[in-house]
Amino acid sequence: MPAIDNLKKERLKKLKAIISAGFSPYPINVKRTHTCLEAIENFAELEKSKKEVILAGRIISLREHGALTFSHIKDGTGSLQLLFRRDRLGIKSYQFFLKNFDIGDFIEARGTLFKTKRGERTLEVADYKMLAKSLLPLPAKWHGLKDIEERYRKRYLDLIFNPEVRKKFEIRAKIIKEIRAFLESKGFLEVETPILQPIYGGASAKPFKTHLNALDIDLYLRISPELYLKRLLVGGFEKVYEIGRCFRNEGIDKAHNPDFTMLEFYWAYADYKDLMKMTEEMFTVLLKKILKKEEIEYEGKKINFKTPWPRIEFNQLFRKYTKINLEEVNVKFLKQKAKEFGVKAEGGKGEVADEIYKKLCRPKIIQPTFVIHYPSESMPLAKSLEKDPKKSASFQLIVNGIEIVKAFSELNDPLEQRKRFLEQEKIFKEGYEEAQRMDEDFIEALEYGMPPAAGFGMGIDRLTALLTNSHALREVILFPTMKPK
Repeated sequence: MPAIDNLKKERLKKLKAIISAGFSPYPINVKRTHTCLEAIENFAELEKSKKEVILAGRIISLREHGALTFSHIKDGTGSLQLLFRRDRLGIKSYQFFLKNFDIGDFIEARGTLFKTKRGERTLEVADYKMLAKSLLPLPAKWHGLKDIEERYRKRYLDLIFNPEVRKKFEIRAKIIKEIRAFLESKGFLEVETPILQPIYGGASAKPFKTHLNALDIDLYLRISPELYLKRLLVGGFEKVYEIGRCFRNEGIDKAHNPDFTMLEFYWAYADYKDLMKMTEEMFTVLLKKILKKEEIEYEGKKINFKTPWPRIEFNQLFRKYTKINLEEVNVKFLKQKAKEFGVKAEGGKGEVADEIYKKLCRPKIIQPTFVIHYPSESMPLAKSLEKDPKKSASFQLIVNGIEIVKAFSELNDPLEQRKRFLEQEKIFKEGYEEAQRMDEDFIEALEYGMPPAAGFGMGIDRLTALLTNSHALREVILFPTMKPK
C-alpha cells in the first residue's frame, strides 16, 4: 500500500476517535473573534487587557516539547503561533489534541495573547475545537515539485504553500476592480450579453459547439461579446462594457487558453484615435494604482509604460521584417512566402498576412507600441480609412511581442458589413475554420442604424500575466485547462 494510503488510514482512525469522543470533526458553528492579522494589529491592547481571543485557521506546523506543544495556524490574513500547555488544558484534553490533530486540520482556538521569551506573539490556548479534519497530508516540499503542472492541477495546494501565487490573484482582482472604476468614471455601463449564441461572431476563431435540448437547436460558446454589445449601441446605449468569459477551440500556449477573460467596451461617437488616447490614460491609472510605478520588469526586460507610446503602421512593420510590400502582392504569392516562413497559409490575403506578422514582426516589439492600420481584409468588422480603403481604422497595443489590446472604429454600414461577411463565408467554405460567419440578425440591427463608434478588446489574463511577471496565462488563471492524467 502506498505511503499516502497508510497516512490516510491513520487519519481516518483519528476521525473515528473524534466522533467516538462525542465531537463533530466537521461542525456547523464556528466562533471567531479576530483574524490572525487583527490579533497582531491589536496585540498590545489585547495582551494588556487579557481579553479572550478566538482564532480559526489551518494548522501548518506542530512542535511537541513534552508538556508544551507549539503550533502555527494560518487563515486568509496571515498566521499566528499557538501554545498548548498541558497544565492549562488538563492531561486528558492535551493528550486528545496530540493524538488526533494533524498538520492540515482546521482548528478553532480560544485563549489569551502573550509574547514568548523570543518575542513571538502567541495565543495560549485555553480550549480548542476541530473545524475540519484533513484526511490527506499536505505535501512536505511543494516548492520542490519537479512537475510544475501539478501546481496547476492542484491549485488549492499551490495557494497554501506559495504566497507569491496568491499575490498574483490578488493583483488580478485589483486589475479588474480598477478597470471597472476607470470605465464607470467615464460614464460606461456594465452589461451582460449571451455566452450561448446561435451564431458565433466578433472574432476570427474556431468555436465550441453544443446542443440545447429544450429548443432542439445547436448553439456555440461565444468567442467574443462584440456583436451583442454593438446591438446595444443600436438600442441607444452610448457607452457599454463587459468583462466576461470567452471560449475558443484553439491551441494552448503561453498566450492562449481555451477559456479566458475578455474586457470589451464600445463608445459611440468616438473613433480609434480617441481609443488610443484613452488606452494610454487607462494604463497610466492602472499602473499608478496597482503597482505605483510606470516601469515594470517582465522576464528580465525593463518595460516602460510612460506615454505617449510610439505608433507604427502595420505595412511599414511588415515590410521591415519580411521585405514584402503587401500592397504589391496577391494572396497566391503571400501564401507561397508563408510556407517558406513556416507559417500557416490559410484564409484570404489578410489572414495570411496576419499569421506572417505574428511570427516574424510582432515578437520584435518589446516596449508598449500601437501598431496601426491593419489590412482591411484582416479586420472584417472595422471601418476602412477613407483616404486608403485597403487599411482599417484600427490598432493593436503590443507589449513584449504579445497583443494586449485590439481596437478599431466600428463598421456601421450594413451593406459593407454584409459584403465583408460574404467574403468571410467564402474562405470558410474553402476550409478556413476561423473565418467569421454571416449573422443576418446583426446585419438587420445595423440596418436600423448604429451610430459611429469605437470598440476595444483586451485580454485580462494577458494583462495580468504582464503586470505580475508571469511567463504563461496558466500562472494567472486559477484553474487553467489541463489534459487529464
